[in-house]
Amino acid sequence: MEFPLVVGVDGSDSSLDAVDWAVDEAARLGLPLRLVHASMWERYEGRRPSFGTDRPAEEVMAEHIAASCAERARLRDPEVRLSSEVLPEDAVSALLHAAHASSLLVTGSRGRGGIAGMLLGSVGLAVAARAVCPVVVVRGGERNRRGACGRVVVGVGATGGGSAAVEFAFREAAARGCALDAVRAWRRPAHDPLDDLLAPTEAVHVHEERARARLDGALRGPLREHPGVEVRDRAVHGPAHRVLLEASADADLVVVGARRRHGHLGLQLGRVAHALLHHAECPVAVVPLDV
Repeated sequence: MEFPLVVGVDGSDSSLDAVDWAVDEAARLGLPLRLVHASMWERYEGRRPSFGTDRPAEEVMAEHIAASCAERARLRDPEVRLSSEVLPEDAVSALLHAAHASSLLVTGSRGRGGIAGMLLGSVGLAVAARAVCPVVVVRGGERNRRGACGRVVVGVGATGGGSAAVEFAFREAAARGCALDAVRAWRRPAHDPLDDLLAPTEAVHVHEERARARLDGALRGPLREHPGVEVRDRAVHGPAHRVLLEASADADLVVVGARRRHGHLGLQLGRVAHALLHHAECPVAVVPLDV
């Protein structure tokens, strides 16, 4: 069964950027695109404009937002199969429910009620933390959003191969026809018995080789599945969130995994994903990893 790509819209500039990105992504992947507007967003913001009609202002505004975003999507790429709807839910609930029948969820980085700045809005944060499918938060500069950098970056965690985030990143690089930068950040443990047995330079070399071994293990399977993808792998010393934030400046997309613990309803994002969602200079994909 072919699940669509779903994008949440609210009429803000940020959600329009998300629509543009989602149209391009749907075209790359050959997927239908579904635009979703949650009508209760206007109520939370306290905006009830009048249009000289007996119909509720919220209903009129919701339909206008959905229709205008759909028209924008059609103008950007008439070939993409498109549908749109207004759902009578709050934004987070609407998108989390949609995730169960979605290949990918896309949101903007700020809602209509958000203040300008670098920080992520509450809807994008909650959806990225809890959705059962991959989520892309569209942020960063215009060059990064339109895919002009020619590379996807994936952060490879400490758990080794088989990561859904790595597989997702390979598929993205293949669809875009661009290079994939696989990055494994590493740091020397505060207390490691090796440090007592080896010279400082030798200990550093051992820790770096461990990181590279994990990186190689994570890439081995996806490389076989996607032999045409150019991969540049790097084991980099430093905190993972800083390493990936620096890499995001010259990337079209940065991909990280987020662990989902079954039965746990709270926000499930680690420090790396939090930092990227709030401060990355390109769109960020958060891929759920079940544990």
